[in-house]
Amino acid sequence: MIFGDNREEVIKNIKEAANDRDFTAKVEIGDPQLSLDERLKLVDEYWENRKTFSSKLNNRVGHVIFDTLAKTLAGSIEFKGLENLSNLPIGGAVITSNHFNQIDSLPIKLLADKMQHQLSIVIEDTNLKLPGFFRYLMNYVGTIPLVQSPSYIANIFPKHLSNALAKNNWVLIYPEQEMWWNYRKPRKLQRGAYYFAAKQNVPIISVFVEIRDLPKIEKKDPNFYETKYIVHVLPPIFPDVSLSANENAHKMMEQDYAQKVAAYEKVYGKKLNYDFLDWDIAGWRGHLS
Repeated sequence: MIFGDNREEVIKNIKEAANDRDFTAKVEIGDPQLSLDERLKLVDEYWENRKTFSSKLNNRVGHVIFDTLAKTLAGSIEFKGLENLSNLPIGGAVITSNHFNQIDSLPIKLLADKMQHQLSIVIEDTNLKLPGFFRYLMNYVGTIPLVQSPSYIANIFPKHLSNALAKNNWVLIYPEQEMWWNYRKPRKLQRGAYYFAAKQNVPIISVFVEIRDLPKIEKKDPNFYETKYIVHVLPPIFPDVSLSANENAHKMMEQDYAQKVAAYEKVYGKKLNYDFLDWDIAGWRGHLS
C-alpha cells in the first residue's frame, strides 16, 4: 500500500542515509517543519484538547476508523511466534517494531487485539500536523506525542506513558525513530523505549515485521508490487531489577537489536549488511544507479 508522492526521491534519501550509517535520518519529503517552541505549544494544545467533549467524541470516531483499517488488513497479515507471549505477565508493556510505513501500526494493533490489549502509539510531535486524513488519526487514536525537550521527556511524557500502562495498554514505540518507507532491514535502535520500559518496570514485546513482495502490481504506481506483512513475535525482554534504568536500557536495547537482526537474517536468508541494495525497498521494481 503506497501513501505519499515522490517515492523514488525518498528511496534515494534512504540509500544515502543507509550508506552513511545515519539510521535516524529524516528521509521523507515535505514533513512538517516546526521550531521547538512551536512543537511544545502544539503538544500542550493536544493534551488540553483531549479534555474537551468534542475531542472525546472524535477519539471514539478515530478508534472506530483505526479498528476498521486494521480489520481490512487482517486477512493478509500472518503472525508467527505468538507462543512467545504465552507467559507474559498481565499488565501493560512497551512494544517495539521496525518502522517502515505510515500505517505499520495496524499490524501491531491487530496483534494487541489478539492478546486483548488496547494499543497506544508514541508519535513524533510533528505528526500532529500531517496533512488530511493522517492528521486526524494522529490526533484521535490514543497517541502519545513525544517532544525532544529535556523538560517534556523528564516530566510530561512519563506521566502519560504511565497512565497508558496503568490501563494495561501496550504502548508502541519505534526505537528506530524515523520512518524509512518499505525498508526491509532492522536499523540500529535508540535507547529511549528501553529506558522508559525499565523506569516503568514493564517488559519489552519485541517484534519484527517481514515485508514480502506479491506478484500483483500496485494500482497507484506501476513501479511497485503489492506487499504483505508477516509479524514475527520475538521473545519478550524483561528489566533486571538489580540494574539501574540506564544499565537496563542499554542491555535491553542490545538484546532487542540482536533479536531483530536474527529474525531478519532467518526470514530473508541474508546476512545483515547496511550497504544499500535496491532489494532493500520492499515491492520496488525500479533501480538506483
